[in-house]
Amino acid sequence: MDDEDGYFGKSVAATYDDASAGMFAPGVVDPTVDFLARLAGRGRALELGVGTGRIALPLARRGVPVHGIDMSRAMVARLRDKPGGDDVGVTIGDFATTRVDGTFSVAYLVFNTIMNLTTQQAQVDCFRNVAAHLEPGGCFVIEVGIPELRKLPPGQRVVPFHVSPTRWAFDVYDVATQAMSSNYVDVAEGRGNYQSIPFRYVWPAELDLMAQLAGLRLRERWEGWTGEPFTNESHRHVSVWEKPVDEGGEGG
Repeated sequence: MDDEDGYFGKSVAATYDDASAGMFAPGVVDPTVDFLARLAGRGRALELGVGTGRIALPLARRGVPVHGIDMSRAMVARLRDKPGGDDVGVTIGDFATTRVDGTFSVAYLVFNTIMNLTTQQAQVDCFRNVAAHLEPGGCFVIEVGIPELRKLPPGQRVVPFHVSPTRWAFDVYDVATQAMSSNYVDVAEGRGNYQSIPFRYVWPAELDLMAQLAGLRLRERWEGWTGEPFTNESHRHVSVWEKPVDEGGEGG
């Protein structure tokens, strides 16, 4: 990937909000913002992968000071064009390693964004980076799906998740490396356009170990933002790790 904005350059940023319209619905955004605002209290929030501001903007409107990290200038430009966009501070960089000034009462990664870090080391670095930014008692929140490996019969690597006359979308899994990709074929006026975005899927227990290496401990885990129990049938989880009050230094 040669684009300095990674896989979220101008062409993706231009249509991102429309393509992800369901994730911008009040029924999705409001519970997420409620959850994060409770954790933030009177403190600051740090969003990793702030994008076009789907969560940062409504959280800031709640009175929570929000700072974001994102490597895509194109996505951040979309955020800036929205009402209140200038109220969210943004640092351009890789959220696994980029440092910003000050400490935060909550940091968060939503909508599967932890998987945009495509190596285990980068995901570990992300936890350590967050731990360095959190104040004692602060929390790190991740929302991410459970890998759909139960849908794979022997010898199968592909899981389709959208099929229509003008679009096909499917995930490809490599269970030996935990590498995966989401792939899209869009057809317009008889011509097809193909896009593939790489990810690294990660298990809840693996995330807990990453948190432990960073000096964080699991506080709670739910299926969703409204406190649904997490079970073996859950397709995603919202997990919260806490920086112990008696350990003010960086973990790991």
